[in-house]
Amino acid sequence: MSMVLTTASVPDQEKVAYWNDVVSRTLVPMTVAPRDDGPFDGRIATHRLGYLQVSTLEADAERVSRTPALITRSPEPLMAVGVQITGTATFVQDGRRAEVGEGDLVMYDTTRPYSFDYPQRFIAHVFQLPRHTLGVAESDVRRVTGDVIGTRDGVGAVLLPFLATLASTAGSYPAAVANRLAGNVVELFATLIAKRAHPADTGPDTARSQFVGRIREHIDRNLGDPDLSPESIARVFHISIRYLHRLFEGEGITVARLIQQRRLEECSRELARRARTAPTVSSVARRWGFVNPAHFSRTFRAAYGVSPRDWRSAHTQGHSGQLPVDTPTSARTDQLVAGFPEPTSRVPSGL
Repeated sequence: MSMVLTTASVPDQEKVAYWNDVVSRTLVPMTVAPRDDGPFDGRIATHRLGYLQVSTLEADAERVSRTPALITRSPEPLMAVGVQITGTATFVQDGRRAEVGEGDLVMYDTTRPYSFDYPQRFIAHVFQLPRHTLGVAESDVRRVTGDVIGTRDGVGAVLLPFLATLASTAGSYPAAVANRLAGNVVELFATLIAKRAHPADTGPDTARSQFVGRIREHIDRNLGDPDLSPESIARVFHISIRYLHRLFEGEGITVARLIQQRRLEECSRELARRARTAPTVSSVARRWGFVNPAHFSRTFRAAYGVSPRDWRSAHTQGHSGQLPVDTPTSARTDQLVAGFPEPTSRVPSGL
């Protein structure tokens, strides 16, 4: 989706009100006040790359402020990154003041008050994305807001040219490519936040590990959903299936096998639990996402070497040679993977 709005055809006396409305609807509710007298001129072009919004603003000198009252009108937590292309700006958030020059980048949180002061006509790119997609702690976000990053910074030297190119070409990508680019931008931003918030932690996999951890938590919370799959997970996190598989390349297990392994673990624990009234094997299977009882029995036997009923008997009736409640072995889980397709080839490391 692309949209371009400009004050060019608006009567002079209505330009400021129109610009306030346009900026507030396109970005987040804010107040814009021109610094100079005379007719105001502004233009904003906006594109969507999946859940990432990319906007380019060109406007006369102005002051922008986002107050607590305006924040209540758009409570969704968004993280924003501004890239100054021409002109300068003074940014203030959380009591910190930052001087932003041409080519600099500044990160800010739309859920807390902030202001920009542009003393002359300027061009800036603004990238907005849901904050939860970053997978970083609130405390880390607060550490980096208002932190100016220039092209001489190690990450900035790589990130800034990429963002500038992405903003200028944002309207040209098909949906599949746009979603993949959004995922890569999120990973870059998360890496940048981790690096700035924890400069002593130089591990390159910090952001990836956090993202994988969030995906694992999502899987654990949704094991009972029979529709849980790599495809559904990719949709929830707004990433491509190929990118999801790439994230798990270093985990020693694929996403589909992880889902099945966790389901089997929960089924084995519940079946081994002693109680006055034991649930049926089929009800346990359904509770943890297995739809077909026969398929569940075959999958369970392939993983544990015994049927679900024999497993329960061995644990609840005190039989000798009691079987441990344990994670199914990889050799057995390789045999049956709950009907989920596996990637047929290694995903390339590029965008």
